[in-house]
Amino acid sequence: MVCEIVLPESLRPLFRKPFGILYEGVGGDAVRSSVKDLGNPTKLISVGDVTTFHLLESNIIPDILIVDDRTKRAPASSQVVYGTKHQGFVEVTVDNPAGVITEDLISVIGDALVSDRNVRIFVNGEEDLAALPAMMMAPIGSVIMYGQPDKGVMLVRMTESKKAEIKDLFDKILEKQDHKEQFNNVRRILHGH
Repeated sequence: MVCEIVLPESLRPLFRKPFGILYEGVGGDAVRSSVKDLGNPTKLISVGDVTTFHLLESNIIPDILIVDDRTKRAPASSQVVYGTKHQGFVEVTVDNPAGVITEDLISVIGDALVSDRNVRIFVNGEEDLAALPAMMMAPIGSVIMYGQPDKGVMLVRMTESKKAEIKDLFDKILEKQDHKEQFNNVRRILHGH
């Protein structure tokens, strides 16, 4: 049985608040304005096709990029799809339906974080919630970037307090799941055990 964590409707408002700094603008403008604050992160993780495309276009190479060839739930342009297929990445494909986070997605992100290679994770389904496990598992000092449709790009710098905030949110999500015992392995992976 595939372990799927469903984002409960009651917790969706928590995802509308910013987890980091929002750089407003369209496409490349938002990414370019965020670059000055990027620093030298432990790991740079990019979630989303448009954000990833503009990072790569700006010669900023994420350690991990997570894409699904879609933007705003519609197919991404061929320019964006092609532009996220960077030669220097090991490609990994994972199934992850819309509105959920699968144990497989969590596992693939965890493996990518300990890899000494740049990893392109292609999600067959939807990557919208992938930033959450990425934030949970990324080492302190890492930066996770993801798009905010029609607003800009979010830059989240992982600190101890940010990790605690994300952990609390994830624990609330796990508490709302049916058959909680099936998530024990997921909880261990997310907490680094």
